[in-house]
Amino acid sequence: MRILLIGATGMIGRRVADEARRRGHEVTGVTRSGGEGTAKAEAHDADAVAALAKGHDAVVMAVSPPRDGSEPEGPLLAAGRGVMEGTRKAGVRRLVVVGGAGSLEAAPGLRHVDEPGFPDMYKAESLAQAALLDVVRAEAGGLDWTYISPAQVIEPGERTGVFRLGGDRLLRDADGDSRISAEDYAAALVDELENGDAIGRRITVAY
Repeated sequence: MRILLIGATGMIGRRVADEARRRGHEVTGVTRSGGEGTAKAEAHDADAVAALAKGHDAVVMAVSPPRDGSEPEGPLLAAGRGVMEGTRKAGVRRLVVVGGAGSLEAAPGLRHVDEPGFPDMYKAESLAQAALLDVVRAEAGGLDWTYISPAQVIEPGERTGVFRLGGDRLLRDADGDSRISAEDYAAALVDELENGDAIGRRITVAY
């Protein structure tokens, strides 16, 4: 499989690239700077995305909102729309989006980001990712899309290959924790690229 990976040098993007290449897939990395052997493009530039995506089998968007204190939602939604439009223009149907956990339901009708005690420092980014999910659901017509939310906590760790998949509910273990390593998240993402079990919906991955 030929995969265009936008955001290839972030914490998750690096691991998705490593996992995909380990399985024999061809990965074209894309970043804003064009460093570390990646192609240079802005995610919001649909024409640039289309030019790079042409001839690929799938596009993965692993773009984070700005973390410089500026308003994160506008740039993230612009990136999402640029990637969707560029993917369509290139004639590629498969799109997988690296999402956030804040939009997952902690209880029926209650998003995790709206729970009392949700950390303020992560709220703006989580709301931006939730808005991106809404945009993908509303505007990704014609694409075989999947949005993959991590657990509440995702960080570098081990690749175990053992994890659970869910839908719109936040997954917790027997101790009430919700965690996943970035390595196992990447494994779940590449599984979905290969199997296509969750086209047209959001899934989540956790221990």
